[in-house]
Order: sequence, then structure tokens, then C-alpha cells
Amino acid sequence: MVPNTVRVAVGILGNAASMLLYAAPILTFRRVVKKGNVEEFSCVPYVLALFNCLLYTWYGLPVVSSGWENFPVSTINGLGILLEIAFISIYVWFAPTEKKRFALQLVLPVLTLFGLTAFFSSFTVHTHRMRKVFVGSVGLVASISMYSSPMVAAKQVITTKSVEFMPFYLSLFSFLSSALWMIYGLLGRDLFIASPNFIGVPMGILQLLLYCIYRKRRDGAAEKPRGATTDQEKGLKTAVTTHPQDIASRKPEGQK
Repeated sequence: MVPNTVRVAVGILGNAASMLLYAAPILTFRRVVKKGNVEEFSCVPYVLALFNCLLYTWYGLPVVSSGWENFPVSTINGLGILLEIAFISIYVWFAPTEKKRFALQLVLPVLTLFGLTAFFSSFTVHTHRMRKVFVGSVGLVASISMYSSPMVAAKQVITTKSVEFMPFYLSLFSFLSSALWMIYGLLGRDLFIASPNFIGVPMGILQLLLYCIYRKRRDGAAEKPRGATTDQEKGLKTAVTTHPQDIASRKPEGQK
């Protein structure tokens, strides 16, 4: 039996990696505020992330888990709730009317579904084991949806042959976060925490491999004479660090 201190230590490391991951969109939204425009960014990734954070914060609380066995899960996802609410609020403030309405139409069902999940798990399910099964099953679906965005990022990197859409440190922290939470879940024999990261870990490895492959091409292009790249520079976007879920909402240059 693995000592609980080892599991807690892994949870703390997972918190650190996840905090860097959740905070990544700060640079993106600084750009939104500066320009006063949400450009081509979509609110969907942030709404999905909010739903995921709400569910796993609830999952880690003593109402669902037994005591504070999953305290690290609640702390990091609680922080995630605050950040995602801030990002969505900024998005709604600067979005045009149509996108603003669409964002609110997504947020309301998410809050309603979470409220129903919390209500039924509190008043109709009477054991911690069954509550974990119920809330964890809903959370599993939300996590799989959230982890689908790296596939879009991988496709964009292959299509554009550019790692602009997949910054190295973002891919690294995504991999580390998934790996640590997978270990945390396995140590506690909690498949509802470990299972989503069975998808997140290979996605992180794929992103790092693609970065290594296409970074060489980027570095090679950077070594060309200045005159050969002048025309290309006119069409380049400003590279910004993006959230793993931001990546799914951005389009390569020239794509409609």
C-alpha cells in the first residue's frame, strides 16, 4: 500500500503544473483587452473548462469524496473556476452581440447541468462510493471533451508546418499535468481521476513530438536571408502563448 504522503506529494506537484496550465490564457486575454476585440477566439473551450473545474471541485469535496482524500483536486479546480469565470467574463465584455449571446447560451446550460449534478449527488445518492461514481461519470465526459482540443492543435501544426499554434512550454505543462494526475488517481485507485489523463498523457507526448519535428523547420526558416523572408513576414501573426483549449479556436493564416 502506497503511503498517503506520497499521493499528497504527487497531488501538490500536479497542482503546480495545472496552475501554470490554467493561467496560460492570461497572455491571450491581455491581447483581447488591449485590442478590444476577441478576434477569432471561441468561448467554447473556456465554457468546457469551467464545467470540468466545477465538477471536479465538487468531486474533491467531502460531500462526494470520503473526507478530504481528494483535497488537492478541489484546490486546483477551485482556482480554475475563478480563472475560467474571469476569462469568460472578459470574452463576453469584448465580444460582438452575436458571440456574446452564443457564450451566454452555452454558460447557462453548463451551470444548470452542474447544479442538477450537485443536487442529485447530495440528496438522492446516499453513499460516498455511489456519489463518486455519479459525479465522476459526468466529470469523465466533460474531461474527454476538454482534452479533445489538442487533436485540433496537432492537425494545425501538421497542416501549417508551424509550431506557432503549439508553444513548447504549454505542451510540456500539459503533459506533466496529465501524467501527475494520472499517477495521483492510480495511487488512490480512483479511476475517475486517472482515466481522463489516459487520454491527456499520449496527447501531451504527441504535441512534444510534433514540436520537435516542426521546430527544426521553423529554425531552418529563421536562418534564411532577410530578403527571402520579407514577403512572408507581412503575413505572419503575432505569436502568443495560448491555452490548450485556445488552440482549438484559432485558425491558420489564410483559412476561412
